[in-house]
Amino acid sequence: MSSPINFDFHCHSTVSDGLLPPAQVVARAADRGVSHLALTDHDDIDGLPEARQAAAAAELVLVNGVEISIEWENHPIHVVGLGFDASHPDLVAGLASVRGGRVERARRMGDAFAAIGIPGVFEGAMRHAGNPLLISRSHFARHLVEIGLFKEPRNVFDHYLVPGKPGYVEHRWASLGDAMGWIHAAGGVAVVAHPARYKISNAQMRRFLSDFKDLGGQAIEVVCGSHSPDHVLHYARLARHFAFHASRGSDFHGAGESYVDLGGLPSLPEDLKPVWRLLDL
Repeated sequence: MSSPINFDFHCHSTVSDGLLPPAQVVARAADRGVSHLALTDHDDIDGLPEARQAAAAAELVLVNGVEISIEWENHPIHVVGLGFDASHPDLVAGLASVRGGRVERARRMGDAFAAIGIPGVFEGAMRHAGNPLLISRSHFARHLVEIGLFKEPRNVFDHYLVPGKPGYVEHRWASLGDAMGWIHAAGGVAVVAHPARYKISNAQMRRFLSDFKDLGGQAIEVVCGSHSPDHVLHYARLARHFAFHASRGSDFHGAGESYVDLGGLPSLPEDLKPVWRLLDL
């Protein structure tokens, strides 16, 4: 009897801000019943070769993935690319341009924490970054948990690491058009990542989704680790309205630090068109 199909098209490794190396992410996914996995590290695809080798050993289907940091109307938003040619020069150069400047931004974040009486945060965050060039807010959150200021990383974001809070520093990310161009040039499918996470109004979300569709966007994450049942219903309605395919991803970063573990997501609503159809899976 064949194993059930279980897609997870959003997760992270130590190449960006995950806790496990790519091969261990794949092994954990396979152990937990995932049949098709996309490794979607932030703005970097260097983990894909290791993940692909592990996927072959685990008899798991690996889909090339990446989560690109963009800015739309001064709001940070993430777009996942799936099923692309990982060697395409436009994508490779574009991702390198997004990664540039992260360390300098992190230094300024450290200065902001020092100014409110919390020294050494930049250095502490860097110790958590497996890839220093991709140091992120998650690494700062882990350090602040480590020194006892918070019990879990997600609490740090609400107090320090979002716009308007003392530890947040703006950074110039890619434009929506840039990210869409890189993904499409490499033959991939663009997906809006965890739409419920953004601090924008319903009207702004509809306007963003309209812009995304106009630029060739085809899918939205409906089932996601951070989505409540009400979020699933809401974004399923938007998927129908915009004729988007629906994606499903845990946004796994590590055990004990993620909303949902690999393999643990509910199914997509049955009437939606799953994004894997666009990938011939």
